[in-house]
Amino acid sequence: MQIAINLPNDFVAFQSSAEIEKDMRLSYALWLFKNARVSLAKAAELAGLDIYDFITACKQNKVAVIDISKEELQEELTGLLLL
Repeated sequence: MQIAINLPNDFVAFQSSAEIEKDMRLSYALWLFKNARVSLAKAAELAGLDIYDFITACKQNKVAVIDISKEELQEELTGLLLL
């Protein structure tokens, strides 16, 4: 599927259309992943990155890769200590 949007010239004058497409794909992939709409692997695929580079992009954009609460983590660690 192809989606076209109109952007003001002064917003895109300093980038090529390929760079804009890459940035928009990454932004959309990050948004989908952050909102639990797609898996990490699917988001990386949409962004055109391997999983490791997508995880790096998540870190740079402050998107959590592991969604676990402090309490859940403490329970997991306590369970490991009991082994």
